[in-house]
Amino acid sequence: MRNISAGIFLVAVFLLPATLLAQKADSRVEWMTFEEAVERSKTEKKKIFIDVYTDWCGWCKVMDKNTFNDPEIAAYLNDNFYNVKFNAEQKDPVVFRDHTFEYIASGSRGYHELAASLLNNKLSYPTVVFLDEDFNMLSPVPGYHKPPFFEKVVKYFGGEIYKEKSWKEWESSF
Repeated sequence: MRNISAGIFLVAVFLLPATLLAQKADSRVEWMTFEEAVERSKTEKKKIFIDVYTDWCGWCKVMDKNTFNDPEIAAYLNDNFYNVKFNAEQKDPVVFRDHTFEYIASGSRGYHELAASLLNNKLSYPTVVFLDEDFNMLSPVPGYHKPPFFEKVVKYFGGEIYKEKSWKEWESSF
């Protein structure tokens, strides 16, 4: 009897962490590159969510930690969008719709033309951008947002509420 209990204990000790890790992994946003989102949308249409960030942006890191790691938000983003993590200062060119977007050196930093285009030339970080299934701009949303507010934002665009209600109507009814 003692060996059975010890065996059950060992199974529990080794399986429990794996189960917790699997649950934790499921609560993370599934990020991809812009190019991967373009490629995947060729076979399955989905809206595009883009987190435009920089490596030096403190609020970008807070948004990663607090908002994008929220299990409900991560699950909603994964179910409804192709999620793109885009470094606004990346040096690699991006070809999209027969145009090559490149890095532009400017002072000590610089910026990527795709980031400037997505943010309507208002380089503010963090800013998230929502695109429809055909990569048409729905809206950029600048600034850090805590999970309760951000949930309203992603459901407004992910649930296509923007087609029926103004933001003000949606926010007051949420």
